[in-house]
Formats: sequence, structure tokens, C-alpha cells
Amino acid sequence: MSIPPGLAESLAAKCLCDSLHSDVQLGQTRHRIKLVNAWQISSGSNVLEIGCGQGDCTAVLASVTGESGHVDAIDPAPLSYGSPWTLGQAQSHLSNGDLGGRISWHQTSPIKFLESVTTESKYDVAVLAHCIWYFPTRTVLVDIARALRGKAKRVCVAEYALSASVPEAMPHVLVALAAATLEAHRTKSDSNIQSVISPREISDIFEAEGWKLKAAQTLTPEQDYLDGSWEVGSVKDKSFLKSIDENIDDERVRLVLRSMRDAVIASISCIKVARTQDVWIASFE
Repeated sequence: MSIPPGLAESLAAKCLCDSLHSDVQLGQTRHRIKLVNAWQISSGSNVLEIGCGQGDCTAVLASVTGESGHVDAIDPAPLSYGSPWTLGQAQSHLSNGDLGGRISWHQTSPIKFLESVTTESKYDVAVLAHCIWYFPTRTVLVDIARALRGKAKRVCVAEYALSASVPEAMPHVLVALAAATLEAHRTKSDSNIQSVISPREISDIFEAEGWKLKAAQTLTPEQDYLDGSWEVGSVKDKSFLKSIDENIDDERVRLVLRSMRDAVIASISCIKVARTQDVWIASFE
């Protein structure tokens, strides 16, 4: 089942938003509709969403599954996390709307949750939409891929592709590598980018755990999907330099990170606005 693009506005309106951010939310919802349509999730499906966050993709999944389907949405982050609205506020808003009956929220780790799922009650599909780079280590994804065996019929993934099909997206690729390099030298973080795992690496992880890649494509995000622009801004900001000085002892690593930031700034100088890099969309069975 596919969601017509024309429904994006009404779906975006179901998410917690104000008039100042309505265009931003619309861009987020349009992007998730493209992901869900690419995965071809059937009406009536029982869906497990890992890393649901504030529920941007959850709302789209609840719409496509229909009244006979259901979404179990998992995120271990504190309900106080998030801006301009917290996870708790955004999730409660969706629960109080007409999609609320199709969604169950779970503030827990994916592994702990999956331990309670039996093979008899397994999901039609498990979804990981733009959550993999939040994981602190590669091992987290390995454990999830292993735990999903026998608990879901297929797994649908969307994550950044580390490629730029338009020049304006190249700064975002450079930012991802710079931010991940910094995170690799930190012991604790809540950054959006913690472990940059490439499409090839994601495929290798799932296939090593018995999954088979059935379909894959690369999507060029629209200009109104602003995550790339935000993340470029965070590395360009002087606070990134402060974080380098506070967290990195090795002068060679500090030099590399400062140079990576300089490369980001140089790449921005020849474009008008930074865009979000390509997104890899895949399905495993």
C-alpha cells in the first residue's frame, strides 16, 4: 500500500507542531512517506519501529497500516529528550489524535523489548528509519539484527548513504565523517551522529546474522528535508571547536578534526544552501 504524496499535509498536521515550524514538519513527513512507500508495507501489518524518536515516521507507519494494523514504537531515549518538543510531548500528542489507537510506545532498549516477543507473535516488518547513526557502536546494530531473527518477517532500513547526488549535499557527507570522528573519541554522547555505518556495512551486518538483502535504492532528499543543513550548522559552529579541545587529547586527532571542519566550511562557500545527503533505503528478509 502506498500513501499519496497529497496526504503529506494532513499527516504532518497530526504531529506536534506550531505555525512557525509547519513547513519544517511537512518536509519531515514528506520524506517519511517516501521511505514507507519504498518499503511497500501492506495495510493491516503488525509493525515494530526501532528508534521512533518523536514519531515522525510512526505517524506515517500508523497511517499505512490502517485501522487493522498496529505499530509498536520503541526508543530508549528519555522522554525529556528533544527540541523544540520533547519525545514525551510529541508521542503524547500523537496518542491523543486519531492515530493513537494504532500506536503503542515503549521507552526501552530494542534488545530488551525483543526478548519478550515470541516467534508466534512475530512482526510483519521491523523498521529502522534514520536511527542507526544514533547507536554508540556497531555492536548495537549487530545485536539488533541478531535479535530480530525469528521475531520479524522482514526488516526495512533507511539511513544516510554517504553519497551526494547533488553538489549541495556534499557538505553533509563531510560533516557526517567529521562528527563521527569526534564521537569515536568521546565516552558518552547524545549526538545525532555517533556511529557512521555505511550501506555496505549495514548489509554485511544483517547478512552475517542470516538476513538477505531483497531490495535497495538510493533517494535524493528534497530541499525541504533540512536535517543536513542543521548538521552542517552544528559542525560549522564554534562550539564544535570547543568540543574538540574538551574531548581530544591527541594533538594529531585534534588537527585532523579542525581540518575536517575547515573542509566543511570550504565546501559551503561554493553553494547557496547545504542540502541533506542521499538516503539508502533497503529491505531484508
